[in-house]
Amino acid sequence: MTRVALIDDHESVRLGLEAACARAGTMHVVFSGSTVTEYLDWRAFSAAPPADVVVLDLTLGDGTTVTENVRRLVLDGSSVIIHSVADRPAAVREALAAGAAGVVSKSSRIDDVIAAVRTVAKGEPLNNVEWASAVEGDREFADAQLSARERDVLRLYAAGLPLKVVADRLGVAYSTAKENITRVRVKYVEVGRPAPTKVDLLRRAMEDGLLADSASDAEDIARGR
Repeated sequence: MTRVALIDDHESVRLGLEAACARAGTMHVVFSGSTVTEYLDWRAFSAAPPADVVVLDLTLGDGTTVTENVRRLVLDGSSVIIHSVADRPAAVREALAAGAAGVVSKSSRIDDVIAAVRTVAKGEPLNNVEWASAVEGDREFADAQLSARERDVLRLYAAGLPLKVVADRLGVAYSTAKENITRVRVKYVEVGRPAPTKVDLLRRAMEDGLLADSASDAEDIARGR
């Protein structure tokens, strides 16, 4: 069962999501409330483990910022989906930069929201229209100023190839490929978009439009075409 927390200051939204999660049969709503502080206080009091996925409203009524809320939840150990009316792309970009796994519009079908929870619970990045619109609206967000070699290494590594295979395909030493990935991580940290895990690197590569569209594209990159 995927443990889900719902944080939204509109009770009707939470009730609808609770019903949908119950209907899905593979999700259990462990918390439903209006602020991140309420959720973390509940966690501390109950000693419950962090939710696998937190569905978080973009703007809460307690005066907190989306960056603050996302970072607190990610630091606590949960993946975060922003559930938004999607009319504030700058705030959505802020949430993604803070570590949110993705965004799904409140105008989406409830089945799409549940599918998004399933995707994120599996540790996969959520790549949808809302996410793409937010990223495309701000090229500074997507620019970590990677070198051509760093982009090639990231593209293949994020596509799922082991680093040794990446090095072989690009004709460089393993230590060189490893150094490139280290520099990539540092550069993403410098622009406020940390990528400590391979899944995070995949997300960054997708955000920046670097990921090859297919295995054949990856082969072409490796061959320098």
